[in-house]
Amino acid sequence: MASLFRDRTFGHSKRDSFSSSSSITTTAATVSPSSASSRFAATANSPALSPLPPPFGDLTPTLTESDLRSSAYEIFLSANRSSSSKPLTYISNNNHSSSPNNGSTNGNSNGTLQRSLTSAAASKMKKALGMRSSSSKRSSDSNDSGAAGRTKKPVTIGELMRLQMRVSEAADSRIRRGLLRISAGQLGRRSESMVLPLELLQQFKASDFTDQEEYEAWQKRNLRMLEAGLLLHPHMPLERANTAAQRLRQTIHSALDRPIETGRNNESMQVLRTTVMALTNRTSDGALLESCHWADGIPLNLRLYEKLLEACFDINDETSIVEEVDELMELIKKTWGILGLNQMLHNLCFTWVLFNRFVATGQVEIDLLCAADSQLAEVSKDAKMNKDPIYSKVLSSTLTAMLGWAEKRLLAYHETFDNGNIDSMKSIVSVGILSAKILVEDISNEYRRRRKNEVDVALSRIDTYIRSSLRTAFAQRMEKADSSRRASRHQPNPLPVLAILAKDVGELAIKEKDVFSPILKRWHPFSAGVAVATLHACYGNELKQFISGIKELTPDAVQILRAADKLEKDLVQIAVEDSVDSDDGGKAIIREMPPYEAEGAIANLVKVWIKTRIDMLKEWVDRNFQQEDWNPRANQEGCAPSAVEVLRVVDETLEAYFLLPIPMHPALLPNLVTGLDKCLQYYATKAKSGCGSRNSYIPTMPALTRCTVGTKFQWKKKEKTVTSQRRNPQVATVNGDSSFGVPQICVRINSLHKLRSELEVLEKRIITLLRNSESAHVEDFSNGLAKKFELTPSSCIEAVQHLSEGLAYKIVFHDLSHVLWDSLYVGDLSSSRIEPFLQELERNLTIVADTVHERVRTRIIADIMRASFDGFLLVVLAGGPTRAFSKQDSPIIEDDFKALKDLFWANGDGLTDDIIDKFSAPVRDVLPLLRTDTESIIERFRRSILEAYGSSAKSRLPLPATSGQWSSTEPNTLLRVLCYRNDEAASKFLKKTYNLPKKL
Repeated sequence: MASLFRDRTFGHSKRDSFSSSSSITTTAATVSPSSASSRFAATANSPALSPLPPPFGDLTPTLTESDLRSSAYEIFLSANRSSSSKPLTYISNNNHSSSPNNGSTNGNSNGTLQRSLTSAAASKMKKALGMRSSSSKRSSDSNDSGAAGRTKKPVTIGELMRLQMRVSEAADSRIRRGLLRISAGQLGRRSESMVLPLELLQQFKASDFTDQEEYEAWQKRNLRMLEAGLLLHPHMPLERANTAAQRLRQTIHSALDRPIETGRNNESMQVLRTTVMALTNRTSDGALLESCHWADGIPLNLRLYEKLLEACFDINDETSIVEEVDELMELIKKTWGILGLNQMLHNLCFTWVLFNRFVATGQVEIDLLCAADSQLAEVSKDAKMNKDPIYSKVLSSTLTAMLGWAEKRLLAYHETFDNGNIDSMKSIVSVGILSAKILVEDISNEYRRRRKNEVDVALSRIDTYIRSSLRTAFAQRMEKADSSRRASRHQPNPLPVLAILAKDVGELAIKEKDVFSPILKRWHPFSAGVAVATLHACYGNELKQFISGIKELTPDAVQILRAADKLEKDLVQIAVEDSVDSDDGGKAIIREMPPYEAEGAIANLVKVWIKTRIDMLKEWVDRNFQQEDWNPRANQEGCAPSAVEVLRVVDETLEAYFLLPIPMHPALLPNLVTGLDKCLQYYATKAKSGCGSRNSYIPTMPALTRCTVGTKFQWKKKEKTVTSQRRNPQVATVNGDSSFGVPQICVRINSLHKLRSELEVLEKRIITLLRNSESAHVEDFSNGLAKKFELTPSSCIEAVQHLSEGLAYKIVFHDLSHVLWDSLYVGDLSSSRIEPFLQELERNLTIVADTVHERVRTRIIADIMRASFDGFLLVVLAGGPTRAFSKQDSPIIEDDFKALKDLFWANGDGLTDDIIDKFSAPVRDVLPLLRTDTESIIERFRRSILEAYGSSAKSRLPLPATSGQWSSTEPNTLLRVLCYRNDEAASKFLKKTYNLPKKL
């Protein structure tokens, strides 16, 4: 960065670095006309400034910036020419370079304006403002060949001021000449006691100017200055009826239309002087004063002073302050008497000028901003001491302008600052905060009333800047993300807008933490926390709307929610780190960041996905069961196609689940496994339903009767019909339905067996899928229950058991009822033995053996064997009145039972002896009763009744209940043997004891 200050040794200042064809000749304390005019011409090449509008108030539009500058220069010369007690002597420009002692004419060799410039020590003012000073340039001007090798003589302070104020040598000479004339005629009078524009109008006429146009412009400027100072912006308010003001207004307006003759003591000038002096010496009580108030009304005085202060900036380097600023400022301050200023107003004006120059020159010279910030600290001290309403008003308007400019940038600092200008941010924030504090704490009445609450202005402002800027930056990132999405919509798998936005917001947060927060921490200790809380809220609003609109799990939804979850973790981490030193450990900031619960939203969507899949699977099961025909030849495994399909669908569902791009596969896996488990359980339940059970096939036992000896067969045909009709009506529900035949039930059993056996494969598959999942951790494999099917295995076992038992009793009691229940041992035993039943039974056993899976074959055949044994016993003990057995029939019955057992033994190829013995035990226990004599059976029956019912049974034997569990010691079993004993003793006992009938 170029230094703001340059050594003012003539020939080495930027002010003198322009090209000039004229030869520059200098002597001590003088400057040639050609040199001066060349310098003045160089100002036309200065870059155009873009200053802010003045905050002091509006002047009449007829006074231009050039007019103000010219009048300010005249005031400057007037204040400094009269500062010496000795009379001022006019120095002709023609003699300006003739002698090195011209500057001391009339004994004023130490005059302020004639002080020569040298390479002085660094400016005290620059040090106080924190400005850097450049080192002196000692090399000669390479563009001036005539001056090569020679050191230029320094110019005077007065000449420097003339150049800085852009005043031509001719105008300067004329002003100095006029001031000398005024001084000569008014010896001893201070500059404050005269009205400079009036006096200058009195001194010059048209012949003193190059042409009439220049003269008229000069006259109009002075008249407008009088109008501005006395009528438009007077030191004291004018009464509406003030006659002097009315006359002056008429005089000025007439002169502006038709120039008056100046330079003479004519009538026009006398009228002008009379009215002007009447207005300049006013007081509030109407008394006259010695001092004249013509340029000390606000805002005229501040605008004139602003022009003087702007002269401190090098006209050829608008960002630099001249090295002689201390000396210039000393001279400028001598205008305070004329302009009605003091140190406080100077501090305020100088602060504004420094700040405005930083803005006007493109905000490139940070030293200017730092200087304004430093000067503003002085203004802050003044504001606490001075409560003058006029000063407060000027202060308020000035600081409001500065604060407005600063806040326009700070409320969107992400847009304002980048790597190129980030260094200026600290000073801009400082200026903005200090301006706000003065406005709030020292000017605002409301603040004074609320001071008990101790409002922290800096903290509040920084908080506002952070939140506003980040909201703006967020909105811009959102537009950018939307544009990016539109631009990539034709590409494969374009990122959703909110996923792009989450990434951009994360980058924004990092930039805030690394670049801006270190600057803002000076005023707000938890600036990064506030920033990320703001970003969290902005993104959260968009995410909330998105979540409320999604109804199902989609790749875009998962992508967005995962991006949101990552963003939230990053933002919270920044907030926690930033608040580590706070009193509450960052809890206040974290409370501003209610969780997105993105994982919860994903989980809910996954649960919806799981429920949808489970519901679809259940509907699929229902639909396929309606179409399933349980054909044993449908496939080689002998199971239903629906079983194969349901396992395939379950496997596909598991694979689809683990393909979901979610971070919680292990967490929600139990939900899926439980749902699939219930579906498979539902399949098992459906597979067994409608097939009947053991009790649905066993016929109802007929009422007890006693045999009629000698008439055993007389009602055989009739009773057969009766017993057939007494079967359980549930048997009819499966009669004639092909889906419930023996082969079809075997297929159902096979399907359930396959279902159960494949569960282990599915569980291993789950483990494999889980291991390949990115979201799985070691602890996810320790809990095996979450990956197992708990309901289906037991349901399959129970269903197979149910079907196997039902199949067995269906074959024996339903399909073979015509050769068992309807015909076995009905009438003559020799012609109704078991052989027909064995043949039919063997055929069914062959079908079963050929159809069912070998792993369940033994169980089913064992159940058929048990059903056969139960059927055999039921015929013997509860076959109804069509059956009667004598003691001599027992060998036939025992032979038939042995044949029945041999069928299942199959010469050692069938069931094992252990199994046969286990299930045949009840039959083997009961059959010996058939060869026992009647008296012994009656005696055993009596004892068993007494044992069962006690002494109450001695008078009358109670009728034992039917238990269904046949045993040689069980009273009901013994009673039934007697009921079917073709024996007179048995018949009499039953008649006497229970009065049983001989027929139904």
